[in-house]
Amino acid sequence: MCGVVGIVSSQPVNQALYDALTVLQHRGQDAAGIVTWGNGRGLKKRKSIGLVRDVFRSRHMVRLKGNVGIGHVRYPTAGGAKSSEAQPFYVNSPYGICLAHNGNLTNYDELADLLIREDRRHLSTNSDSEVLLNVLAHELQIRVNGEPTADNVFDAVDALHRRCRGGYAVVALIVGFGVIAFRDPNGIRPLVLGKRGQKDFMVASESVALDILRFSRVRDVSPGECIIIENDGALHCHDYPGEVAHTPCIFEYVYFARPDSILDNLSVYKARLRMGEELAGKIVRDFSDHDIDVVIPIPDTSRTSALQVAYHLGVKYREGFIKNRYIGRTFIMPGQAERKKSVRRKLNAIDLEFRNKNVLLVDDSIIRGTTSKQIIKLAREAGARRVYFASAAPPVRYPNVYGIDMPAASELVANGRTIEEIQDLIGADRLIYQDLHGLIRSVRHDNSHITEFDTSCFSGEYVTGDVTDEYLHDLEQRRNDAAKSKRGSRRDRESNVVAL
Repeated sequence: MCGVVGIVSSQPVNQALYDALTVLQHRGQDAAGIVTWGNGRGLKKRKSIGLVRDVFRSRHMVRLKGNVGIGHVRYPTAGGAKSSEAQPFYVNSPYGICLAHNGNLTNYDELADLLIREDRRHLSTNSDSEVLLNVLAHELQIRVNGEPTADNVFDAVDALHRRCRGGYAVVALIVGFGVIAFRDPNGIRPLVLGKRGQKDFMVASESVALDILRFSRVRDVSPGECIIIENDGALHCHDYPGEVAHTPCIFEYVYFARPDSILDNLSVYKARLRMGEELAGKIVRDFSDHDIDVVIPIPDTSRTSALQVAYHLGVKYREGFIKNRYIGRTFIMPGQAERKKSVRRKLNAIDLEFRNKNVLLVDDSIIRGTTSKQIIKLAREAGARRVYFASAAPPVRYPNVYGIDMPAASELVANGRTIEEIQDLIGADRLIYQDLHGLIRSVRHDNSHITEFDTSCFSGEYVTGDVTDEYLHDLEQRRNDAAKSKRGSRRDRESNVVAL
């Protein structure tokens, strides 16, 4: 999962891009990058591994001149955690194009092969974002007739949609022309359009990035749609003429998006409130004789749901864990060992809220089970008599292939296990999961135009229709924790050689 932003303004955009990336930091903590452009100043860029606050220093910000720019925060799915794969990427021809991308291409191997063999374009990384950039550049190159036009760009993006499969939300900067933004024909990954004044426009992964810069949320970018914001502020929109379906990723509402964001006209906060209501109903139905004394959330994402669970069960809600805010999101940390070590560095229990009580812990979801097991152990060490565990999402049994780093089925605790087996494995006295239809009801609160979501990690149904067992097997071999650890060790050795 990544975060993207693009701005065309009447003012310098360096600080605005930086501020937007800081509020999108939850979407990626591996790397960050900004590219800007201005008449007479050319392209300016800064990107590296690390958090936004560490990548950009005063000396970098001063150099990022221009009124047009794009930015990116990354956590690695395709490719790896390397500084060479920090985004935005750049190609010189045609015109000079920079691109940043959130999502994952399911036909990456096929596209990479065609780009090298037929389109005669060189790839220097294993990132599918570089593939996207080169597909766009190639399709624009063959339509070049002097200066770029809106029609050239729209035709090129339509051709890209016909070639690329998967989930993707893209912002790109075409030198001397403007910023373009587009979304995959299934609308899996989010992208929002905002406006400030008459000619300042912005696109971002989440509406919260618009809010902090005082941009009004105009609307969500439609599935397959391409938006062009020229350097002078002229706005052009184009709907993809091919087949489209609106199936946004439901896991955005469960975990990834900030609660103060609105995605596809749906409030993340309201969705999580309703998840709590649905979960409370499930507890009443399946655990009617419960002896829960207190409901405690696993901070931070589950707080909204846990509050509603407590309210509808008629029991106390308490904050029993204190979070170290200087530790990143455990789910997106690279490697099982690192995630396991991070739980105790991240959370500390308040004994007073646990001692001699039957506690219901509420989390947004359970992925690998490592964090849940460690948290339950913390609760018991703090004196809890019984520890019940509830998930606001259904069991995650299948890989996600559209840009969320849960590709290895063997690493998902719910894959091939019953609820009782998971309960024993994580050490809970009782485990309660949300139902999938309850989750869908929760998220679809206001928008009847969305009739279905991408629920692949819960249901195993992939909306792009091209995900085979063979593909999932290959993906698991490349992206399980062992493979990531091997790549990480190689990167460390290379860094040591450079240091020496």
